[in-house]
Amino acid sequence: MDQKRAIIGKAKEVKPLIINNEMTKDVEKRILIGKSNYGAPNFVMRLFTVKPGGYSPRHSHRWEHEIFIVKGKAEVYDGEKYNIVEAGSFIFVPGGIEHQLKNAGDEELEFICVIPTSADEE
Repeated sequence: MDQKRAIIGKAKEVKPLIINNEMTKDVEKRILIGKSNYGAPNFVMRLFTVKPGGYSPRHSHRWEHEIFIVKGKAEVYDGEKYNIVEAGSFIFVPGGIEHQLKNAGDEELEFICVIPTSADEE
């Protein structure tokens, strides 16, 4: 996609993928910027919303990613132990490190996660 200007959008206008399975509970994922929707060549920006009591899977993968807590409180597994973080906190997860985020509060948890474009294709 040959862009002539910046793209501006609203996160809540992006249709979420609802994730509920044996490893993930009450999670919504929105791909805000990526290769498939805007032709972003290097990174994918995703917004996750986790309902109270919900969680992402405890997992690892070969690529790094960066996380920013937008709203709420999270219990984050860092590869060794769980830590409580709140809105305004950031998390760097190197490739190969097991990690998980759980909603640790009574309101929705929202976080932005940035990964390499190549990781979203796997």
